[in-house]
Amino acid sequence: MSLGSPLQIGVYDKGVCIEKIASDEKTSDALPLLMKSLLDRFTCKGLYFAKGPGSFMAIKVTYLFLQTLHIVKDIPLYACEGFTFNANNPIKAVGKRYFVKCDDGSIKTALLDVPPNAPFELPQKLPYEAFGLDTEPLYYLPAV
Repeated sequence: MSLGSPLQIGVYDKGVCIEKIASDEKTSDALPLLMKSLLDRFTCKGLYFAKGPGSFMAIKVTYLFLQTLHIVKDIPLYACEGFTFNANNPIKAVGKRYFVKCDDGSIKTALLDVPPNAPFELPQKLPYEAFGLDTEPLYYLPAV
């Protein structure tokens, strides 16, 4: 998950988390090294990622990297919204603006004076039902 810092990667076996890795380095620096290490140790049967909203550059880097693995190594690729990993709380956009998920499922930006204390967390059990084949990133650029 690369929507904000730190970058988080989970390894799941039959849907249960068996390893978690976090890095405060830039996604472009950390993701290739961490994934190489994991792919050397584990057989990957699927790639699951949060497609946004969040850090525009981190989402772009993650998508391109995972899409390349999907094509080159023929590993299935699935994605979900980042709200899956922070209990549907607002996600940092720019300044005091946050991405919020509306009751109708749409996403908009809102000005929040008090930032939510809702960090992203990898679940102990992967919610497969939240993921789908639509892996195109959610590139929301808030008005500044």
